Amino acid sequence: MRVNCVGAIIFDAFGRLLLVQRGHAPGLGLWSVPGGRLEPGESDEAGLRREVLEETGLRVAVGRLAGTVHRPGPGGVTYVIRDYLATVSGGTAAAGDDAAALRWCDRSDLARLPLTEGLLDCLTEWGALPHA
Repeated sequence: MRVNCVGAIIFDAFGRLLLVQRGHAPGLGLWSVPGGRLEPGESDEAGLRREVLEETGLRVAVGRLAGTVHRPGPGGVTYVIRDYLATVSGGTAAAGDDAAALRWCDRSDLARLPLTEGLLDCLTEWGALPHA
């Protein structure tokens, strides 16, 4: 079974990437871009805006698709995750929903933090690494 998911690649004015620390499985305690499962009938854009608002308190404008990954899940599920570039359009950054914490990260942070499997490789391949 395939489960459609979306993720947001968001940079601040300093070129830092927004990451959230997962508060629940899968990936409990690991850092990743904000996002999650689409609800039935929900578009990628609507789902991305909803997930980012729930997890970070930020409203975003959704940009182009950066890339797609497939990740195995429990019980034979495959998560199909489409990651989009997004720009903050409002709100106040604060961890919420299933995010235990959030932070703006530079390249050195990515090397130190426990990231979700494959995240760094995907960001590198897609040319979506923080500037600094």
